[in-house]
Amino acid sequence: MTVIHRLAPPARRGRTPSRPGVETAQVQSLTRGLSILECLARAEGGLTLTDISVRVELAPSTTHRLLSTLEKMGYVFQAGDLGRWYVGLQAFTVGSSFLANRDFATQSHAYMRRLMEQSGETANLAILDGTEAVFIDQVQCRETMRTIVKLGSRVPLHASGVGKAIFASLPDDQIDALLKVKGLPRITENTITSPETMWASIRVIRQRGWSFDDEEHLPGTRCVAAPIYDEHEEPLGAISLAGPSTRLTDQRIKQLGPVVSHIAEEITRRLGGRWPHPH
Repeated sequence: MTVIHRLAPPARRGRTPSRPGVETAQVQSLTRGLSILECLARAEGGLTLTDISVRVELAPSTTHRLLSTLEKMGYVFQAGDLGRWYVGLQAFTVGSSFLANRDFATQSHAYMRRLMEQSGETANLAILDGTEAVFIDQVQCRETMRTIVKLGSRVPLHASGVGKAIFASLPDDQIDALLKVKGLPRITENTITSPETMWASIRVIRQRGWSFDDEEHLPGTRCVAAPIYDEHEEPLGAISLAGPSTRLTDQRIKQLGPVVSHIAEEITRRLGGRWPHPH
């Protein structure tokens, strides 16, 4: 038997040669740490160690070890009498770089401000993430009573203005698949729960270029939205106006719909996209 000796390449400075077992453990720790961050991001008002360990399904000791590591790196911090944990500044810094590096969000902001000025209502920007829409930017109106969404918050595609605008922009087979997997769960009394009614709504949105949320996600709040497209006529996201139902009457919705649609078309063309809706 011939034995061939190979010189191992020198280890990179500051790193130890990787071993399968170590790599697996490191990946697992990373996954668990990110799960904790996601858990905290979804929570309002912070979470205790016990709350976090239950939600991420990890032992309290493991959870505490991961939190301590994240705390040293600035991704989480602990405060309050109950020792609640919160998302830290470093997580915000990393998340903000996503928006800074995405021309879509950066270039849309000036249009959102113009939309707010023209309408007097709060303008929002959202993108598609999996089976939900995620808010990534907002320009608040000057009214005392206004609708404010938390950046990073998620809304369902079937029961929100931005969601329905994006939903209607997807290919029919993708919509069919989403309907089979997610269904149309009821959120408010006005939520569309019938596939036939949803398809009828989708046809209307495609024809006129804007969607309408009639208190389907939040009672007392109405929203009108329009999709933004890339060069393949695929949705990048959606822009919307949201406000209390007392101000967004049926008449105002009919007036604001084309305004939102026009701004969305402007953003689409600014980004080099193609606007598929008829004028």
